[in-house]
Amino acid sequence: MTSMLTSLALPQYGLTTVFLVSLVSATLVPLGSEPAVFGLVKLNPDMFWAAIAVATAGNTVGGAISWWMGYGAEVLYEHIRHRPLHSKALDWLKGFGPKACLLSWLPGVGDPLCAVAGWLQLPFWPCVAYMAIGKFARYVTMTVALLWIFPGQFTP
Repeated sequence: MTSMLTSLALPQYGLTTVFLVSLVSATLVPLGSEPAVFGLVKLNPDMFWAAIAVATAGNTVGGAISWWMGYGAEVLYEHIRHRPLHSKALDWLKGFGPKACLLSWLPGVGDPLCAVAGWLQLPFWPCVAYMAIGKFARYVTMTVALLWIFPGQFTP
């Protein structure tokens, strides 16, 4: 197990691993990508910005997949029920528009928020742009905070 984890942290595999873990964690699968980003950066400090960029890209692609899942679920719902679903919460969220996707970085609610944006048929590309901004800010903040909290630990 240790040799597999060491291999995955190597620069030639590390960024691919970070991308895949970040993508999967942005769907409705409960998985955290921060440990993968932190581990890669801790083992390869010169890859800080590359790891942040790749994690942001993977997490944004995962958010876009969630958007399409929400869109498909809404289309299916209307096909079966023959009427749109209305609620105060959905109307409130729709009022924020794509900017609501800035909150896609929030643990627990961020990933479903992307699906709800698709359900509400908020414009796809603006949603993706706001997702990317929020997710980039989260990865920078979390990685810097972890490096500051654990500066001398986890050294190879």
